Amino acid sequence: MAALVEENRRLERQAAEYKRSALTLEAGGKVGWPTTTVGGFSFIGKLVPDANAEDLRAIADRAKIQVNSGVVAFATSVGGKASLIVGVTQDLAASVSAVDLVRIGAQAVGGKGGGGRPDMAQAGGPDGAKAQEALDAIKRALQEKSAA
Repeated sequence: MAALVEENRRLERQAAEYKRSALTLEAGGKVGWPTTTVGGFSFIGKLVPDANAEDLRAIADRAKIQVNSGVVAFATSVGGKASLIVGVTQDLAASVSAVDLVRIGAQAVGGKGGGGRPDMAQAGGPDGAKAQEALDAIKRALQEKSAA
């Protein structure tokens, strides 16, 4: 019986890894995610359907490598709730806080906080239908940061 339980856990972990790989390819494809310039910063922002928080972390880590110097933001809506992640490359983390940006995104989806580190932060909110609005709010905040 213990062997079956362990085999089931192994298969669940493997399935989760395959899902993350598929989401990463779907989100970015082999050529990568489209990078734009927002407020003087390289930016990748995308809505990723049917991802969970762990998936978003993996996608954000890969996107930070792609962008080299900039900000990445990803959002998803699962079960009507939104999840967000913001990553900032190490060279910018002292001047652009992922925590501040993710909190701005969280407000757009009805969330009340969010947190993490200056280079990677997560948040969520009850209104998954507004996940794209959260990404738009993060972009606006970057624009305002450059104007300040």
